[in-house]
Amino acid sequence: MPPLTDRHAAASQTLQAVGQSHVLTFYDELDDTQRDQLLSQIEGIDWPEVGRLIESYVLNTPPLNLPADIQPAPSYPQQPTPKLEGKYREARSLGEKLIRGGSVAAFTVAGGQGTRLGWDAPKGTFPATPVTARPLFGVLADYINKAQQKFGCTIPWYVMTSPVNHQPTVDFFKENDTFGLDPKNVTHFPQAMMPAIGLHGAQRGKALLAGKDSLALSPNGHGGSLKALHTSGAIADMKSRGVTQISYTQIDNPTVHVIDPLFIGLHALDSAQMSSKMVPKTGPEEKVGNFCTADGKMTVIEYTDFLKLPDKLAYQINDDGTLRFRAGSIAIHIIQVDFVEALNTSPQGFALPFHRAEKKVPCIDLNTGEPVSPDNAGGNSGGKAVKFETFVFDALPLCDNSILYETDRVEEFAPIKNADAPGEVDCPATSKQLQTQRAARWLETHNVTIPRDADGQVNAKIEISPLTAIEPDDLVDADLPKEIKPSESVNL
Repeated sequence: MPPLTDRHAAASQTLQAVGQSHVLTFYDELDDTQRDQLLSQIEGIDWPEVGRLIESYVLNTPPLNLPADIQPAPSYPQQPTPKLEGKYREARSLGEKLIRGGSVAAFTVAGGQGTRLGWDAPKGTFPATPVTARPLFGVLADYINKAQQKFGCTIPWYVMTSPVNHQPTVDFFKENDTFGLDPKNVTHFPQAMMPAIGLHGAQRGKALLAGKDSLALSPNGHGGSLKALHTSGAIADMKSRGVTQISYTQIDNPTVHVIDPLFIGLHALDSAQMSSKMVPKTGPEEKVGNFCTADGKMTVIEYTDFLKLPDKLAYQINDDGTLRFRAGSIAIHIIQVDFVEALNTSPQGFALPFHRAEKKVPCIDLNTGEPVSPDNAGGNSGGKAVKFETFVFDALPLCDNSILYETDRVEEFAPIKNADAPGEVDCPATSKQLQTQRAARWLETHNVTIPRDADGQVNAKIEISPLTAIEPDDLVDADLPKEIKPSESVNL
């Protein structure tokens, strides 16, 4: 590592070139440890890119235009029609062949903290299951372990963290002996961070400081995962192992099929670069992205974006009463390794576009160095800021081919995003209910009697470990009870 004086000189030159010299305003007041921290943050940022984004997204407002032609996205059904039965058998066989041959890696985006859950630790450490309280990382690790046993292969697992939770995540894996997986096949790496940029006053167009020794930083969005795969060396590692397909999931969904032979096979049969799973939306305003074909390309139109799906489309109904735009995005994808590499080696730079998000960001006053609450920020203090984010689904329109496969909520979508509260959804309580429902469904296919109330809801807590089964057929040789009693807690 070069001495601090050389690093400071290099940082000063870099920042001056993009009009951000103020980042070093308090440098002379810092001790060497604080100087090292600030310089490390500066060195980890692509400042020429930040300069271009400030010009385009802060000092100017980019035009926001919806595509001219928006249509519902076609999808493969969860259960095949008679015409598709042969293709599904072929796809399942091909998917299994790819898995057995070591061509598939698991990739989990796990950069978040459990703040919204009231959990002061990486979200992946959150106790998620209804009976044993297995942490989310453990659930996914158990799935990979079972898949390796079932298909007689090695499935390398790449876990993307953030600078905030990277070391606690690595430590958690060590404390839990990598959940029974070979540490040589589990790789952790952090995603990149981006500085928040002031929107008003003297700090307009300036990177905000969270403290005298630190920038106000935030992750560069889940689209940054595709960049981090490349810059971390994960893609190179995959290629050295013979991996050609990446199974992309997020950490907050304990029922996700981490490795799905049918989905992988359909994706490969259709020579798709990136493919997705969807669930039918519960209503036109459900807070999930909308899969569409826009100007002939597979696209997700987000519910939070400035370019949200217009109400006149969101509320359209088919003749059978279902939503016309029904395909909700649940952040499950299969992606070609070569496609990720191409996104990162374009002559124009990383191919995914950035999005502009206005946020309240705690910062310090550049004149005094004192903290400023975003709610009270004004004058020269800043506070209201622009954050730059990329979305992983923005890679879909860049594909030559992309498929969409329908799954259902009970089978594969039990996210844990929000803290438990009356009427809350996507929280630990609703996730545990869905996990129990799926377990009951699987057991009923094997003639196990399940207690249900008058509304058909399961009157028990049931957990099936992925080490026991990752699909219903795996229960054929399991030691199953003949019945589960009302209010019983059962772990299989």
